[in-house]
Amino acid sequence: MEKLKGFFKSSSKGSKVTLFIAMTFIAAAVVVFSTMKQITIAVDGKEYKVTTFSSTYAEVVEKENITVGAKDKAVPGLDSKVENGSTLNITRAVKVKVAVDGKALSVESAEANVGDMLTAEGFKLADQDKVTPARDSKLQDGLEVNVVRVNTADITEVSSLDFSTVYKSDSSILTGVKKVVQEGQAGEKSTVFKVTYENGAEVSRALVSSTVTKEPVQKIVATGTAVAVASGTTASRGGDFSASKVINMKSTAYNSAETGSNITASGAVAVRNPSGYSTIAVDPSVIPLGTKVYVEGYGYAIAQDTGGAIKGNIIDVYFNTMTEVNAWGVKYVNVYILE
Repeated sequence: MEKLKGFFKSSSKGSKVTLFIAMTFIAAAVVVFSTMKQITIAVDGKEYKVTTFSSTYAEVVEKENITVGAKDKAVPGLDSKVENGSTLNITRAVKVKVAVDGKALSVESAEANVGDMLTAEGFKLADQDKVTPARDSKLQDGLEVNVVRVNTADITEVSSLDFSTVYKSDSSILTGVKKVVQEGQAGEKSTVFKVTYENGAEVSRALVSSTVTKEPVQKIVATGTAVAVASGTTASRGGDFSASKVINMKSTAYNSAETGSNITASGAVAVRNPSGYSTIAVDPSVIPLGTKVYVEGYGYAIAQDTGGAIKGNIIDVYFNTMTEVNAWGVKYVNVYILE
């Protein structure tokens, strides 16, 4: 230090100026070299070595006359600070077509693959969605990308279960006559399917479960086995008869107190004769007046009367008292047309 002081004391005024200039130049050189960077620019399949004093990559590409489009991708970003020895990679965007959600779109993208492009463009993908080409396929100019939305749902279907019909022999009914003892009722079955949809259209379904929620009820039909002949067959009230036809009919009952007269439409007197033939009212188009019949649960009778409400397969049996009329009520009976 003492020597340096001595040097400055001994130096002339001109020497001091020269030294100052030299030191200033060195300082400036240090500053310049401290801001100079060597970087590599990779673009369009080529690499360029560039020496730059720019502070951002945007300034670098501008000075190098490199155009970077809005959809081109630069890594690091153009606004990033330039680092010495770094590499600026510029990927040019390519044009691709995307079919998604019922739309056909034209897209420019510089992403590396199909999946990244879809994500960058804001298309949210579920794991089960189908993408063609595959999501890891390299993006190329003119590529056509198709996205199929896939979703599943559990669907419950309720279906009817047919009831069965059981026939049982009944010796109290004539052969050829059938009588419903119990009406059948359909059951129900609940079936769950896992249904797969692609773009909203069903493409497949798989059975998940099947449960009977209501058991069907059997229909029971009694079939007659009794044989009606001219003699030897005993009716419920103790007589023999031979039937040419059997009709299942709705039956009501009446009394002369209701009609105001016991004279029938055929001019005969209405009677209830458990030991012989009683009077019934009929629709003559179904059972002609004068026809002899056997009414199940009532006995022998003659079709002698008619009535305004007696139309079709209906008969009205006569009783002597309203108590009997009320006890009979309304019921379905077999009416045997006697030979």
